[in-house]
Amino acid sequence: MKLSLIERATWRDYYELCKPNVVWLMMVTAIVGMCMATPGVVPIDIVIFASIGIALCAASAAAINHLADRHIDAVMARTSGRPIVKGKIDSQGAAIFAFSLGCLGMLLLLTRVNPLTAWLTLISLVGYAFVYTFYLKRATSQNIVIGGLAGAMPPLLGWTAITDEVTVHGLLLVLIIFVWTPPHFWGLAIARKDEYAKVDIPMLPVTHGSQYTARQCFLYTVVLFPVALLPVVTGLSSWIYMIGAMVLGGMFIRRALILLRTMENKDAMKLFSFSIMYLLLIFPLMLLDHYLLPIPFMS
Repeated sequence: MKLSLIERATWRDYYELCKPNVVWLMMVTAIVGMCMATPGVVPIDIVIFASIGIALCAASAAAINHLADRHIDAVMARTSGRPIVKGKIDSQGAAIFAFSLGCLGMLLLLTRVNPLTAWLTLISLVGYAFVYTFYLKRATSQNIVIGGLAGAMPPLLGWTAITDEVTVHGLLLVLIIFVWTPPHFWGLAIARKDEYAKVDIPMLPVTHGSQYTARQCFLYTVVLFPVALLPVVTGLSSWIYMIGAMVLGGMFIRRALILLRTMENKDAMKLFSFSIMYLLLIFPLMLLDHYLLPIPFMS
């Protein structure tokens, strides 16, 4: 007897629908944003409710992305095993799941955190799930640059969850991720250029070539180097973070330069992999600096 759709779908399928690796990376930056917003101990209830609320909304956006891209995902080897493509979750089920996650996340943020964080989170969700996924991704080769702002929001959401205000320091954390995003995604796009071309997605390597894209990756890593030092310039961070940011920034530039010289897919994937490591290290490094050394702007 053929099993029904509900019986075939497991919690792991719905978990995959949330793009958990991406959401966890976002949550690292959001929690660091919370901790950086205050010199003392962060209120544990705010951390819990804000983290869950932001994560649920991010997961909702990811599920909408799966739903919108299901026809593209079926053609690309990297995404052909996703739950909707494999028929484990149907479109209606995915839509209900995404809507439920988003509503629950917004409810938590509105009632247990603050309205500012809730509305900024909603803007981020709409920006990624609808503006980027349904329009920018298919409309322009600068889709990642323009749409990257939505994905750069988590540290600001963490900041506003504690302070209930948007400040320059919170925006600096957004700027770091915003500049980091293009070399991160374009490294993968170079390696998967043929797949994007097959589904007619105008990623930069498809429209302008891999060599041009590699140059852009290199330029963005060069720009990221001073941008990542702005927290030191503004007094948000001190010398521990500065040294670490300089080392990580130099390594990022080196990776981009290697790709520019070789133009091999393996080096494009190494750039992509290192970009993830960069973000996973630089934000916790900022946190370490924050708690080990005095913070002039809050003293």
